[in-house]
Amino acid sequence: MTTLATSPVLDAHPRASIDEQDRRQASVDRSGYVPETYADGVIFAQDIDDVVLAMKLAHEHGAIIVPRGAGTGLAAGSSAQAGQIVLDLSRMDKILQIDPVEATAVVQPGVINAAVNHAAGEHGLFYAPDPASTAICSIGGNIATNAGGMWCAKYGVTRESVLSLLVVLPDGQLLRTGRRTIKGVAGYDMNALMIGSEGTLGIVVEALLRLRPKPKHTSTLVAYFPDENAAAKAASAVIAERLTPSVLELMCGKTLKAVDATLGTDHQSRGGALLLAQTDGYGAHLEMQALQEAIAPLAGHIEIARDEAQAQALIEARRQAIPSMELLGTASICDIGVPRHRLAEAFAGLQRIEDERGVSIFTIAHAADGNLHPIIVVPEGQSITSGAPKAALGDMFHLAQLLGGTLTGEHGIGLLKQDWLAEELGETSLALQRRLRAVFDPRGILNPGKAI
Repeated sequence: MTTLATSPVLDAHPRASIDEQDRRQASVDRSGYVPETYADGVIFAQDIDDVVLAMKLAHEHGAIIVPRGAGTGLAAGSSAQAGQIVLDLSRMDKILQIDPVEATAVVQPGVINAAVNHAAGEHGLFYAPDPASTAICSIGGNIATNAGGMWCAKYGVTRESVLSLLVVLPDGQLLRTGRRTIKGVAGYDMNALMIGSEGTLGIVVEALLRLRPKPKHTSTLVAYFPDENAAAKAASAVIAERLTPSVLELMCGKTLKAVDATLGTDHQSRGGALLLAQTDGYGAHLEMQALQEAIAPLAGHIEIARDEAQAQALIEARRQAIPSMELLGTASICDIGVPRHRLAEAFAGLQRIEDERGVSIFTIAHAADGNLHPIIVVPEGQSITSGAPKAALGDMFHLAQLLGGTLTGEHGIGLLKQDWLAEELGETSLALQRRLRAVFDPRGILNPGKAI
């Protein structure tokens, strides 16, 4: 293993830095996990050749490489420590092409998610995967974790919007996955394999994204409920009616209080939980009418947005949920998924965990696909990886498992969820996946200890 004092990779790469501030900033992400030491150095890649050179040198010398995008990950998937070198891709941030006819975009990995949508919007198009962190997260990181977002229930997660990738393998070879066409089934689906692999199989240096036409019509609704249980039952009622809203987001009462404090809004005065819904397309208003009828028996108050400005204000309130919690302390953002008809049981289980462990849990959810984000907030400086917070995280996973769900819907495993991975996958699957990883990275130099 290389060290800071003797690192041929850092010595030989023209974009390398061993500045203490660079190393510190590159070693942490947004998960709240704090490594005991910092990476030996950082390579700031500016083009594909920089990445190829870094991986060839790392392969030759057995150096450990940790890929990094915008650093907004929530599972410590890009955290680094002594003996490792961070390969920072944030400066590879160009949109190389927008094709309005084929509705595609070619981008570098450091491009911010919102920038893609801004560029696509000039052609009447949009990029569907939109995490709440759209303004700060990068496309490369979205691909690494197969990120979702508010629109994923109708339009799918990142995997459904990436047609092709250019990847640098651990030995420095270039691999092209996928194709430029919408359909194609030649060979194994290497494209899907790379998406969600958390930087353990290769490093994405270019992506061909699928864009979609911006809807001609949208309708937005906000509904308030006495508590989370009623809101969760309302969300399940929407699914039971076989409706497909483009957005269906749930926020608990504690989250509403945090958002109100940040934005100066008054959501909590109207109810103990909120459900935000949006429909789109030519039948947007008809579908919204059916959705309103489905939730009305459970809701205390329902409002239809009067105009686009009010609709965007409601969307922004949801996007500000996590930043609002981060103002209260250190936030550990969990990411479980359950069958959609069991949302109410999940909320009840989270309340039990909060009571039993004595931790403070705020919950938001992509309700249309059963993906919940229970967020443990502790005082600044308190560890999230030990004691009651760690125990509560384990309880959350076991709750999801009990309800027929999953440990992670969109954030990935990283470092923070390693303890419970085998329980979900089973030893046979886990062993097979580790053998597959070794095919790509026989020397084990790419993001070790993360994901699988």
